[in-house]
Amino acid sequence: MNATTTTPAPTEERASAKTWKQRSSSWLIKGNLLIVFVIICALAAILSPEFLTVRNVSNLLQQSSLTGIIAIGMTLVILTSGIDLAVGSIAAFSGMTVAILLDGRMPVVLAIVISLAAGIGIGLLMGAVSSWVRLPAFIVTLAGLTAVRGWAYTLTDGRPAGTNLPAEFTIIGGGYLGLLPLTGLIFIGVTLLTAVILRYTTFGEYIYAVGSNEEAARLSGIPVNWVKAAVFGFSGFTAALAGVLLTSRLTIGQPTAFQGAELDAIAAVVLGGTSLFGGRGGVGGTFIAVLLLSVLKNLFNLMGIGSFVQMIATGIILVLALILNKFLDSRAQASAA
Repeated sequence: MNATTTTPAPTEERASAKTWKQRSSSWLIKGNLLIVFVIICALAAILSPEFLTVRNVSNLLQQSSLTGIIAIGMTLVILTSGIDLAVGSIAAFSGMTVAILLDGRMPVVLAIVISLAAGIGIGLLMGAVSSWVRLPAFIVTLAGLTAVRGWAYTLTDGRPAGTNLPAEFTIIGGGYLGLLPLTGLIFIGVTLLTAVILRYTTFGEYIYAVGSNEEAARLSGIPVNWVKAAVFGFSGFTAALAGVLLTSRLTIGQPTAFQGAELDAIAAVVLGGTSLFGGRGGVGGTFIAVLLLSVLKNLFNLMGIGSFVQMIATGIILVLALILNKFLDSRAQASAA
């Protein structure tokens, strides 16, 4: 008796092929930025032998850390389909606050806590106004950008603050743990903590639900207003943390610091694959995008390319990367259909 073999039905073959295509498209979308990052790093290593030196990699991590910390907080806001234009001003204000408090001989830990609390409070206030008063976050945070920056200038009439900051404070922004800068380690820690919140907590689920469909989330019993206020509070915290770290690194508070930081943060978040319409994305992509932008800037500096040309090249690369993300997203939706 001959053995019989069964062949899969044509519909099963098509379903299997479709599933494979969907998975491939999903992996490509999730990993395309990492692939681009690896390629650019490889090109940078070829074009500049100094790129992969320990000193340069350490400097790269330190230079990207402050913008990266701000971008992590911005990611949560954008996931709820909001926007926070006041992060640069909050960072400058908190940096000035900690410098003034330390000038007054306040204990380091207490000064840092008060400065971070100020950032959280400002963020919560803007989030509450946007959520409960139903004003667009763009308008509320634009007003915050101007008002908080003016507040930072008012603290010292526009002059820098902090003439003799204690060594135990300045070591935070300028110190190293082995070969790695402390600010870079803090950036990595904030990223990991936020990733855990988004993936493994109810609050993280609420963030994605609010960003995907706010009205459906409200009807499901999710406290939408509180969620939106909370993500602005978290964004204020990360901005304030960046401001404190910059003051620690510079050993002085600068009211002009972080001008334009909000644009750099938004660019990193969007480049990292988080949708401006909310509900899709995460901090992993933001982390890689921040490093990618820093690598490009670092490579240009090593090659002696002028700052004006750097701005043009970075803008072009950013647009091309966003076009690639949109193309891959469209392909994935077509495969799923």
